[in-house]
Amino acid sequence: MPWRIVKRRLGRAGGFKERTARQRQWDRQYGDGAWEIGYAIDGGFISQQDAIASIYNASYEAHFEQHPEDLDELVALARTLRNPHARATSGVDLQIPAIRACLARRGLRLQGTDVVDIGAWKNQASHPISIRLSPLQIKVIGDPKMTLEKFWQSKKCLAVWEED
Repeated sequence: MPWRIVKRRLGRAGGFKERTARQRQWDRQYGDGAWEIGYAIDGGFISQQDAIASIYNASYEAHFEQHPEDLDELVALARTLRNPHARATSGVDLQIPAIRACLARRGLRLQGTDVVDIGAWKNQASHPISIRLSPLQIKVIGDPKMTLEKFWQSKKCLAVWEED
């Protein structure tokens, strides 16, 4: 009983109302619980929940391994993290949880005094590290030519469960 990809390149998740409306449409079309958002990888399908850990969080983890100075700067500078794009659009925030997971795995906590944006909104960011840690800049694990954001949007797909 495999997942069958029925739509590729879903694009951005959108705000809360847009996401909810789209999910209701898929419930009507495919059945409640019979569809899943995920990623097309190497001819297969991986659920979004699994991709968050194995791709999204792993990409931030790899970035901090390759750029420990970014991790040191973030820990020293930030008191808290903020995703300005998600706040402005009611979009999904994946980068803050990914960074927090990286910190937790290392037994680190933020020690600074600033609110540090991760990413930007309308070309405004709180600090230079805000841009360096944006998913528009972080390289996706396994492909140093592609950013995490580009991967996350271009490989996103809708799959339905097929009974044998």
